[in-house]
Amino acid sequence: MNWLPILKDCAQNIRKKALPLIAKPEAAETYGRGAGGDMMKKIDLIAEKALIEVLEKSEASCILISEESGTNRIGREPSEYYLTTDPIDGTTNALRGLPFVATSLATSKTRNFRDIDTALVSDILHNITYTARRGQGTYRNEQKIGPSKKSSLDEAVIGMDLGTPKKGELTPHFITLLQKTKHLRHLGANALEICYVADGTTDAFIDIRGKLRVTDVAAAYLILLEAGGTMTSPEGKELSAPLTPTQQVSFIAAANKQLYEVVRRFLV
Repeated sequence: MNWLPILKDCAQNIRKKALPLIAKPEAAETYGRGAGGDMMKKIDLIAEKALIEVLEKSEASCILISEESGTNRIGREPSEYYLTTDPIDGTTNALRGLPFVATSLATSKTRNFRDIDTALVSDILHNITYTARRGQGTYRNEQKIGPSKKSSLDEAVIGMDLGTPKKGELTPHFITLLQKTKHLRHLGANALEICYVADGTTDAFIDIRGKLRVTDVAAAYLILLEAGGTMTSPEGKELSAPLTPTQQVSFIAAANKQLYEVVRRFLV
């Protein structure tokens, strides 16, 4: 089944329905906790509804794994496909009007992170879409892309997510890297941050909190790998996690092997 056109239609419908809510007070209306554990906002639910509308219209059958509603069967026929999604990655940015919000969609034939075969991450505010199919490279608005070749911490722009109450526990892992890295960033939508590594806008992105859910990064993982970058566990192992709304991962994502080894040396 060719999932990519369907994922593109899903992303465009989510964008259409979500854009009018960006930075609007009603977007923050709360509707209990989602399957991933976070409070569900109106903008999250509207985005998921927009996704399901397209899936039903296209008569696609899949097992939907969503940060909001959990695991649900979509379509009339039994399906061998899983669709893992965070319809709004960067909800806090969306509520505040910060222009860094994305949709993340990934399909696979198994329920494992390493078997993602089609991926899409869409920048909702700027209408930029990253796509990848296994073995076919990565594209940004239909133009093939690749990561940077920077390998020095003096030159590299590196993203780090330190959003956790346990910052004190993470500090020893980061202190030397923080001291040696000249350009540090965190923009607030991790799927899109990994895509920035894939197209050379930034050079690495690190999240070793053990807090980020696979629904946030399943699509970006394939996008970075197909672009030519590297993304592993902090121990250097292949990312291999079950695709569930609550499964969490830690990782190092880098533009190239040289920079990856430099970053990892300071974290282990």
